[in-house]
Amino acid sequence: MILRPTLVQMRTPAVKQHILICCCCLISWAAVLNEGFAGDENPVHWLSIQSKYTIIMYQTPDDLVRFDRQLKYEPASRGLKSLFSHQRSGSITEKVADKVDALFERVQEILEMRRNMEMPTIFIHPDRDHLHDAYVRLFKHPCKIRAWYHYSTNGVYVNVNDLHEGMLAHELAHAIIDHYLLIRPPAATAEILARYVDSHLKD
Repeated sequence: MILRPTLVQMRTPAVKQHILICCCCLISWAAVLNEGFAGDENPVHWLSIQSKYTIIMYQTPDDLVRFDRQLKYEPASRGLKSLFSHQRSGSITEKVADKVDALFERVQEILEMRRNMEMPTIFIHPDRDHLHDAYVRLFKHPCKIRAWYHYSTNGVYVNVNDLHEGMLAHELAHAIIDHYLLIRPPAATAEILARYVDSHLKD
């Protein structure tokens, strides 16, 4: 599911990749500050991984291990290049980064939307309550959904206890769609494309 403002926004012209990455990191950290500190007496302390295509935020190493277990999608399934890359990964952070990047590439492949774009930030929440608290901080009303993508923060928000690879691919599809096209498509169109990704992920 995507939550978006009503005004149509235009993409800025393409910039050099290293400048784009720096801007993405600044935007992502602004989102993290909003996630962890806005109105909280006990702020959340986030850990982060930067993969090739995304920034992955998590709160404890155990959350990252559970996130890895929930995603039944192996980089090895995307060919020899990905297989060798996956075999080089020794730590859980490298394994998760490889898996998320493989998933991101597969979503781009299904959508036929391949190019450099702003890195989305994946916020891995440890349970439903933490996820719902994040929703309330962003939107000021109760949460009734399992996961979402938010354009203003370029963030994907998930609950590690209620997650599978199709859900993550669906939300990443929203991020890719919104940052690939010069004009963002209507919400209903983006949702149809994201559901198409979910249903064809393992074709």
